[in-house]
Amino acid sequence: MRVIIILIIFELAQTWPTCHAKVPPMPDIRSLAFGSCIVAVAVLLPAVVHAQAGAPPTSTPAPADTLTPPAVLDLPTIEVVGRDLGAVLRQTGTVHTLSLRDVEALRPVSTEDALRRLPGINTKSEEETSIISNIGLRGLSAGEAKSLLLEDGVPVAPGLLIGNDRYFNPRIQRVERVEVLKGSSSLRYGPSTIGGVVNFITRTPEEGTRLSARTGSFGMNELMMEAGSRSSGGTAYAGVVGTHSRSDGFMDKGYRMNDLMVKAGLSLGDRHRLGLKLSWYENDANISYRGHFLDDFLAGASFNPAPDDVYLTGRRAVDLNHRFQLGDRAVLSSVAYWSNLHRDYWRYSVDTDASNAAGRWVYTDALTGNNRSFDRFGLDSRLKFEHDLLGVASDAEFGVRGFHEESDDRRIRATRAEDRMGPNDRHRIDSATSLAIHLHNRVQLTDRIALTPGVRMEAYEQEREVLTGDDPPPSTSTSNTEFLPGLGGTFTVSPAVQLYGGIYRAFSPASNGVALDGMTDQLLEAERSTNLEVGVRGSQGALQYELAVFRMDFQNQVVTGNTDPRLSRSNAGATLHQGAEVSLGYGLTEALALSGNVTWVPTSRFESGENAGNRIPYTPRVMANLALDIESGPFRSSLLVHHRGEQFGDETNLREIPDLAEDGIWGGLMPSYTTLDLTGEWRAVGSVSVFGAVKNLTDERFITGLRQGIYVGPERSFELGMQYTL
Repeated sequence: MRVIIILIIFELAQTWPTCHAKVPPMPDIRSLAFGSCIVAVAVLLPAVVHAQAGAPPTSTPAPADTLTPPAVLDLPTIEVVGRDLGAVLRQTGTVHTLSLRDVEALRPVSTEDALRRLPGINTKSEEETSIISNIGLRGLSAGEAKSLLLEDGVPVAPGLLIGNDRYFNPRIQRVERVEVLKGSSSLRYGPSTIGGVVNFITRTPEEGTRLSARTGSFGMNELMMEAGSRSSGGTAYAGVVGTHSRSDGFMDKGYRMNDLMVKAGLSLGDRHRLGLKLSWYENDANISYRGHFLDDFLAGASFNPAPDDVYLTGRRAVDLNHRFQLGDRAVLSSVAYWSNLHRDYWRYSVDTDASNAAGRWVYTDALTGNNRSFDRFGLDSRLKFEHDLLGVASDAEFGVRGFHEESDDRRIRATRAEDRMGPNDRHRIDSATSLAIHLHNRVQLTDRIALTPGVRMEAYEQEREVLTGDDPPPSTSTSNTEFLPGLGGTFTVSPAVQLYGGIYRAFSPASNGVALDGMTDQLLEAERSTNLEVGVRGSQGALQYELAVFRMDFQNQVVTGNTDPRLSRSNAGATLHQGAEVSLGYGLTEALALSGNVTWVPTSRFESGENAGNRIPYTPRVMANLALDIESGPFRSSLLVHHRGEQFGDETNLREIPDLAEDGIWGGLMPSYTTLDLTGEWRAVGSVSVFGAVKNLTDERFITGLRQGIYVGPERSFELGMQYTL
């Protein structure tokens, strides 16, 4: 019943007054059908759960005082790190996490808003909710994708091999925990784990119903609902999380977003557990790749530089998890997954001469729709087991993962008069299939020393088919196999000090558009990096700390040009990235805590080519965070400081930001900035709590990125919300 109530309220949220963003509704039959299926499952699953709860017992029940079923069935999910301290100490690389309590203290509006608080992560936000993913780890450009994004252990980037992998970013409203793993331990995942792995673990609502709402600056209104129900014995579970959010947006970059997730689980005896997750997401946003001209930025302009461009996204996904306890020393975890994402980006062409004269973008009536859809299905199975090979205590993981992905890319030529209707002058199908296996074995040499050798092999094939043109080639393809060894270790010096480190090979595949440039197999290998990391972590009393130094050495990055006249690309590039991360936390008193982190990347440069010696764009030398947390009785508050150092916008290291349209406004040196946020929560009475936030307290005006103009960071904003648990 709770879930039904939640879905009714979620539907009523659609009748809120619409925002002023110029984003008309875009009904999609497939989205409606899939959404209806989710609603049906959400309604029916609790009935199944309660039916189980009311079924006659098959054996004599235990006394009531001995029955203590958990609030939530432990649903099987692939976690990158794990939740206990022992799981962290087994990792041979750097580990950073955000718990649900951490996320609530930050009051983020996007996953990137949360990630930038962690060491080693730089973000390049294009608008405040980060619909598009732009993150860089450890001196890797935030404008490229060389780190793997997962949700509940499942890849969420739409094109891991075929390209365009930044088009989806999980919504922070559904996230309860964030795991970031770097170093040799990340070899268990792939592809593209050069920087590391980020895993967003989604919420599993406890029994009951929780409603929350918040409102804030830029006309932002959000309603979120969670409900969970379980059988009396705790063997069956169903839950739903729904969010409706809309806003006029900073700089009138409005959006309307719906996100619905249904979870269910079933325990089949003592050895088998099943988990099901269905999700449906849509977001219609008034955003574009165009930003402000320099004079408008300096004058404090706050208008949308592309008021008629729209970015429409939707995603449906199914995850089916199974955990099989093979015995006291072995467990097999598997997940089968499918997802479909569509992204329709409609943008108007510009008049370059008129734009130069006006000092801002001037648009014509020509409209182009770059409309793409992505499908992926896959299976990931991991066997973890303990053994005593050769008399040495060990624990191993053997995994197999395979997936197939495909994109349908269409370019529609339309006009302002015939909105979003016109001929398709470019139609191509990109696809890729990947199979990977990995084996890692942690050997406990002594009570204090452990070594973890590992290897990953990943084979993949890419294909492109062009369906438009006078005489197009039917298709072209390429294939590659990567062999990735690694070795890591840990040394427990004392209960308060652990040393760790590792060396491993990582890779990032060339996307279809690069590997098959000009419908010709460019005979490219993947971009490979030899990564080295050494660190120390631990805790002593109220102090927690971690320090790591790292080095990533690329030797065969893809560049334009080839000595073979038949080819346009080659593996001739080289870059070097090295630096250090440090994080500290200290409990000053029972009510007061101080924490912070600093990332220092003195080296992130091109080692070859015409830009040799230049710094990689979107890689600041220094990033830092500081948090002061206060908690006393029903009240808690956090003062958050974030600093990002200066960074270049392009490979040439251009220092002056261009001020004319024909220059593209891609490059320039973006100044450093520091922002302050203040958040607070008061648990008023019983099940009611009130929370709020002031973001960018000092109203700092700063640049987040450069891409056909200047992307401006959000000005000072306010949020106020309330949460009620039934």
